[in-house]
Amino acid sequence: MQTTYKYKDKDYSNIYELSEDLGKEGIFIPLSISDESLAELNVTVKHEEEPLEVIKQRKIAELKAERDEAEVEPINYQGYSFDYDDKARDRISAAIIALEVAGASATLTWTTADNRDVKVTASDLRGIIAQVAVRSDKLHKAYRKAKEKVGAASTKEEIENIELEV
Repeated sequence: MQTTYKYKDKDYSNIYELSEDLGKEGIFIPLSISDESLAELNVTVKHEEEPLEVIKQRKIAELKAERDEAEVEPINYQGYSFDYDDKARDRISAAIIALEVAGASATLTWTTADNRDVKVTASDLRGIIAQVAVRSDKLHKAYRKAKEKVGAASTKEEIENIELEV
């Protein structure tokens, strides 16, 4: 919702500008002043709904951020929870190379997201990456579906009720 103010034939897009001009006239107002108190000072307050396109763009950005956040959450694999943020991805890649160099039966002790130590092979680490790819695919499909719903929505309420359904 956008609020605009009008005082003595001048329009203000925010309360700060209005406060500065009123201050020049010796009228000091708190920035949390009520609409009723402003009316007593002959200030007209208008509350306008944001354009639907702006609401849609914001919702799409929120959905994308939610998807991106879910993509780096710990991933469950063979009963263990593994971190999958940027640092963890780098460590997994390096560990796969080290284990491949050491041989097919080589293992490393890996600390899980819940601080448990578990032995892993290069195959296990590739399995984690594969599990992440499956999750990522589901998240992106859910995002595209939600984005389509946002595009088709015709009211603010419809847009606000759209969620990422994974």
